[in-house]
Amino acid sequence: MGLGERFRAAREERGLTLSEVGEQLRIRSVYLAAIEEENWKAIGAPVYIRGFLRTYARFLGLDPEEAVGEFNTASGVAPSASPSAAAGTSPGQRSMAPLLWIAGIVAIALIGFVIYVYVSPPRPVTTAQQSAAPATPSPSAATAATIHPSPQPQPLQTRTLALRVTSASWLRVTIDGSVSMEGIFPRGTSKVFHGKSAVVRAGNAAGVELTVDGKPAAKLGGVGDVVEKSFTL
Repeated sequence: MGLGERFRAAREERGLTLSEVGEQLRIRSVYLAAIEEENWKAIGAPVYIRGFLRTYARFLGLDPEEAVGEFNTASGVAPSASPSAAAGTSPGQRSMAPLLWIAGIVAIALIGFVIYVYVSPPRPVTTAQQSAAPATPSPSAATAATIHPSPQPQPLQTRTLALRVTSASWLRVTIDGSVSMEGIFPRGTSKVFHGKSAVVRAGNAAGVELTVDGKPAAKLGGVGDVVEKSFTL
């Protein structure tokens, strides 16, 4: 029985439809159908395929690493080479390695952007820096300040959520029910958010580091894992 057939059989054994599974996992049912049909081109880059495979396999009670390994073998896409394997490459192969890495990263970024544009619904993106930017005071505001010199005390925000991207990843950050950050962000991106609650969803969990009130949060997940986590601030 093929990889996709095992996923379908496990789902049907539980009496679940693709839509029901997609709603629980928050993965579009078209991607789940692509896994069961082994239509990998419909999903895109291998990093997203491996993430969806692990998430779907855990939900069905299958071995996620066995599923990923079978995908790697069937598709001919090998995981990252180990240092010992890299040491055995020829000089010509080593000289081409940096170019291949750069081409792969660019391809993954382009595929991820296309998936985001054509699959995700358009949303207004408001970053924490934009929301925190002070507005230019109007003449009426200046007059009010003159008449009432004592400013109103502002509530102190004692807790924060800081985010840093260590490896390119798709991200969506929701603060107090409003989307404050969404899209594909490169390595080195960092943002700070303030609020009462936060929900962070990452398409490459290993590439995102979070700090709550100055203290590092637990690791979200592995490379290519699609993970969503909630925080109380």
